[in-house]
Amino acid sequence: MPKTRLRDALPFWLSLGLLPLTFLAATRGGWSVLLVPAYAWTLITLLDLLLGLNTENPATDTEDDDLFWYRAITLIWLPLQALTIYGTIWWVTHTDHLSILEILGLMFGLGVVSGTIGIVYAHELLHQRNDAERWLGDLLLATVLYSHFRTEHLLVHHRHVGTPRDAVTARYNEGFHRFFLRVLRECPASAWAAEREKLAKVGRPVWHKSNPFWRYAGLQLLAVALAYAVGGGWGIVLFALQAFWAIWQLELTNYIEHYGLVRRKLEGGKYEPVRPHHSWNAPHRASNWLLINLQRHSDHHYKPDRRFPLLQTYPEDAAPMLPMGYPAMGVLAMIPPLWRRRMNPRVRAWRRKYYPDVTDWSAA
Repeated sequence: MPKTRLRDALPFWLSLGLLPLTFLAATRGGWSVLLVPAYAWTLITLLDLLLGLNTENPATDTEDDDLFWYRAITLIWLPLQALTIYGTIWWVTHTDHLSILEILGLMFGLGVVSGTIGIVYAHELLHQRNDAERWLGDLLLATVLYSHFRTEHLLVHHRHVGTPRDAVTARYNEGFHRFFLRVLRECPASAWAAEREKLAKVGRPVWHKSNPFWRYAGLQLLAVALAYAVGGGWGIVLFALQAFWAIWQLELTNYIEHYGLVRRKLEGGKYEPVRPHHSWNAPHRASNWLLINLQRHSDHHYKPDRRFPLLQTYPEDAAPMLPMGYPAMGVLAMIPPLWRRRMNPRVRAWRRKYYPDVTDWSAA
């Protein structure tokens, strides 16, 4: 993969289109509050249908310096998102032209900006090895009050995906709404336990200053304090609303990525290594642009620190494929009977293909 130019990376900058739409929604109200979710879900799904699939694989030995214009969108997103969140809160709390319903719709759209985009970018940054990018990821997570995601994702999900230990591996036949309530309850405790175990290995108590939960708490308090500074008490309420919808969209994506897929338990209690067939993939072009190749999920689990432009896609005989991109599948997941009708046959076909000797799936 040669050194890239800005125009090569521009398709992955589709997220910028959400920012003027948020401004328009805040200043105009009315039907315009629907523009942000319409852009992220409806327009992107239509583009998926028009542009089809992208099955090309880039060279994986490309140097970071040659990926500058791809990486740049994740590096500049924090100030853009912070300005959008706090600017919107200031506007809403200092004007009176929006109804309660319009404000609620606006906060939902703001959650699309900070969740569909911001958390996905944070995820990319947290997987990198340099401290600067990890700090950017931490700051993005603080703006949605979900800082423990860093620990849960890096220390629990990647290690235990496809096993009962991983809360965000959705169980077969588990509806999204039940899944969402379960992970909200289980993941913070799971992340805390993972950090406690990590500290214990070096002889430190869980209260030691190196526990990142202290940093998480400090950054989140700062994020809330800024909301209060620009909007008072109502500013905190609005900030919490956008954070809730951002978290909802993150967990909707988590639900889709591994639904019903499990790893075989081996003799001695260990589980088989993670393989490409333990993640659902979607090679749809436009939604991968918006989500910076998150849908090439099997390769992400194979090489977690591989930067998003270099992630590989797999043929359908090597990894399970979703019928649509994540935005469309997210809408389907909100209606559990329709989700089960579309996905359960695919899970059963996956079982027959990869584990034909297993006859009892009750544990899954």
